[in-house]
Amino acid sequence: MPNRFSFFSSIALLCSLLAFPAVFAQGQTPKPNPKLNMDDAKLRERAMKLQRASFVVDTHNDITSPITDEGFDMGARDTSGKIQTDIPRMKEGGLNVEFFSIYVAAKYAKEGGSARRAMEMIDGVYEQVRRHPESLEMASTVADIRRIRRSGKIAALMGIEGGHAIEDSLSALRLFHRLGIRYMTLTHTNTNNWADSAGGIGNPPELRHGGLSDFGKEVIREMNRLGMMVDISHVGDETFQDVIETTEAPVIASHSSCRALTNVPRNLTDDMLRALAKNGGVIMINFYNGFINTDYAKPGDPVPTKSAQTATMDMLMAHFEHAIKVAGIDHVGIGSDFDGVDGLLPPGMEDVSKLPTITYELLKRGHSEADVKKVLGENLLRVMTENERVAKRLQATGKKPSTAKISPAAMPK
Repeated sequence: MPNRFSFFSSIALLCSLLAFPAVFAQGQTPKPNPKLNMDDAKLRERAMKLQRASFVVDTHNDITSPITDEGFDMGARDTSGKIQTDIPRMKEGGLNVEFFSIYVAAKYAKEGGSARRAMEMIDGVYEQVRRHPESLEMASTVADIRRIRRSGKIAALMGIEGGHAIEDSLSALRLFHRLGIRYMTLTHTNTNNWADSAGGIGNPPELRHGGLSDFGKEVIREMNRLGMMVDISHVGDETFQDVIETTEAPVIASHSSCRALTNVPRNLTDDMLRALAKNGGVIMINFYNGFINTDYAKPGDPVPTKSAQTATMDMLMAHFEHAIKVAGIDHVGIGSDFDGVDGLLPPGMEDVSKLPTITYELLKRGHSEADVKKVLGENLLRVMTENERVAKRLQATGKKPSTAKISPAAMPK
């Protein structure tokens, strides 16, 4: 069979020589088209204008860990190169609604002190708001978010990462809600006493309950009654299914991506994306290399192997586009995982100031401004509004706080 590539390449080269004899004679390369640069500059300007006009919501930021453990203060721009989030860069990136992650590591489930750790981190968020009242204000409702944005401040909210933080107590869950927790990730990489986790890379899941235990389902019902969003990032597949069958309100995946592109257990399958959409929920796309790098863990690989290549912006945007295609434009948002990862983020998305790049990339791919606004934040606000509505309905019908207790049989031996 003839070498078609060589044949057509030769023809293309000949045509180029005929079209640009002077250029090749002088050994020069064609000059860049200034119109293309001008068009790109206009698109970036349009993206920045849209960013400023939108609710920009990030549902998962781990700057809370440096705040709690290292005494980091968000007021000044960090120059160490180790921190991805501070107030100056949040403003630069147009971020106006931030969910601070109350991340309770799995070790606390074994060693004890989960609830105390959560309280320390919550206190850290309140302290940042106290120090910087000109920039930050605590929000508890969507109405608060809208009011705070009108004032020019950043709305600060919180979500617990790791359901073991409630120490198997619905009373603790209710108290956390009163302190401002507006979502809870049911598990982290560890299975707890009432919900199975997806595990992690190199950390196979412990399937102890076959999804949610009876107490776990009661946790979901109580979260619905409170108006606390259920977060299914990190949960096992059977846990996800049990959540969908139990909840009366839309759920979120606060920082997950698409398993069809990157085959790690904490990403969502296409079936899960469709179920999430049917539920009315939203997947918030994670930026971390390990969850978006299509060379990191390809579908079908029996054992994911880490690639030396850092994920690209095209890889990140492929997850946005895939989620939009499968779940629909009304069910996709942003869950960065800034300051919760080891720095392996796509070039162009190194810190929170780079968030307008998402807007630019979505516009470049042909999405309307109205649809881009949905992804930037309106989808999440819709889900939160619906959770508030469900809570009011349940409370109005006389649903009382649950008195359920965890079964001693569910406790580890």
